[in-house]
Amino acid sequence: MTTISNLTKQRIREYLLKGKRFDDRELLDLRNIEIETGISKNSEGSARVKIGKTEILAGVKLDVSEPYTDSEESGTLITTLELLPLSSSKFEPGPPRIEAIEMARIVDRGIRESGFIDFEKLCIKKGEKVWGIFLDIFSINDDGNLLDAACLAAVAALKDAKMPKYDEKADRVKYGEWTSKGLPLSKNLPITLTFHKIGGNILLDPIKEEEEASEGRISLAFSGGVINACQKGEEEVFDIKEMFELFDIAEKKTKEICDKVEKMIEKSIKKKENKEE
Repeated sequence: MTTISNLTKQRIREYLLKGKRFDDRELLDLRNIEIETGISKNSEGSARVKIGKTEILAGVKLDVSEPYTDSEESGTLITTLELLPLSSSKFEPGPPRIEAIEMARIVDRGIRESGFIDFEKLCIKKGEKVWGIFLDIFSINDDGNLLDAACLAAVAALKDAKMPKYDEKADRVKYGEWTSKGLPLSKNLPITLTFHKIGGNILLDPIKEEEEASEGRISLAFSGGVINACQKGEEEVFDIKEMFELFDIAEKKTKEICDKVEKMIEKSIKKKENKEE
């Protein structure tokens, strides 16, 4: 396995030097993106995202809880991510591994720092009761770039979510009964793009083999043309010139896909609503 892995890495580097990839894409091209919402009947919101053969599910549950002491008028967000063994032979059952924890934090930070959710509008009673958002993400098939797929799935599930009915007198959420009201979200979708560096070449949306050959990784979260978060991974460095180039590329790419992603989400939500009627 090690010999095959090393040979594959060598071939990938040779291809990239010629500006080629195994699937004939340009270095900064993304694979086809598919988004489907409303895949779970029991969650407040849910979504399935496919980028190429990579597949991710995300679900949203809402509950009433006490606010944090340093933000008594704001709702809360807890993001978890599980790398399921069914999605890849390299994932094992058990507690979340460091990779899953890192991915969950990147998704959480990109959403939280973008201002996509108006947390103050989730306050029911200052210092006592607020809505808490539980965002759960699961890998279904890993063919590279799970992180960017997870970020898209999280955004789609949040857009799909409906507030459940809440009996304030009984202090009880009526699960299974929803209002027509969605979460308080802004129009600027948080989009995360992860760049990988292999043999001095930088590429987007790697397939599994390219990802395993990666020597350096950096994730940039954009919303409304502004960088909200940045996460560095692997050992290879990105110099200052490369970073400024990546900022420009990420800004252009997010503008390209943002409208497309928004339309896909809205179309899927309307399709689900029409079925319910």
